[in-house]
Amino acid sequence: MIKQWKIGLALSGGAARGFAHIGVLKVLDEAGLEISCVAGTSMGALIGALYATGMKVKLMERLMRATGNSNWVDFGLQRMGLIKGDKIEQVIYLLTRRSTFDQLRIPLAVVAVDLYSGKKVVLKEGLVCRAVRASISIPGYFVPVELDDMLLVDGGVLNRIPADVVREMGANFVIAVDTGFYPRNTSFNSVLDVVIRSFDIMLQELSHFQLTEADVVISPELCDIAPSQFERCAETIEAGEKAARAALPEILAQLEQRE
Repeated sequence: MIKQWKIGLALSGGAARGFAHIGVLKVLDEAGLEISCVAGTSMGALIGALYATGMKVKLMERLMRATGNSNWVDFGLQRMGLIKGDKIEQVIYLLTRRSTFDQLRIPLAVVAVDLYSGKKVVLKEGLVCRAVRASISIPGYFVPVELDDMLLVDGGVLNRIPADVVREMGANFVIAVDTGFYPRNTSFNSVLDVVIRSFDIMLQELSHFQLTEADVVISPELCDIAPSQFERCAETIEAGEKAARAALPEILAQLEQRE
């Protein structure tokens, strides 16, 4: 009966905290829930893209645990950011199997923001790696992405949890994964932590509104993990798995009740 539902998944940003999405996907897969569409912002866009290509969650977990942050970034003083971004785009290009959106196994939407118009941009065409590179472009940290007539940065600037985008994709049951806002238990280890914390503060109220579009919200406990702590990937994945297992009975109950 559950298969009759079009389940959509909204994956939030959060840098290293976004590894929690892998733990969530692991539990949903084990439960046999078929995801019909995915929308992601920033790190959620990256994890969502890998999943949409058909990559097995176990392989995704092994790759992320084994890949250090230094393998992803090309630091250097750039005119519009600290990281040029070519290196990570090439990695994403390979991990997504050089896919365009129309080649994905699961429909995907990637959220970014255009600096020229100041509006949210939902990317669903072209190379997946290019869209993801745009969505992870934290202002001041990554160089923005030029695409068509737009200059794109991190989608989290306007839409950290794209539950509304999943609805627009046709999902009639939305599961959102929120990597959280922690007012007191936040550590600052780098510029990245400061920038993301600033975004979280600005978007706190808007994020609450965005979550009203979700039927179930999974909120991993990540208060002691800073956005820059990519080396804590294993802990973050485990936190996502724990939160998803706790939320699974509610998800299944809601799906059954609506039949």
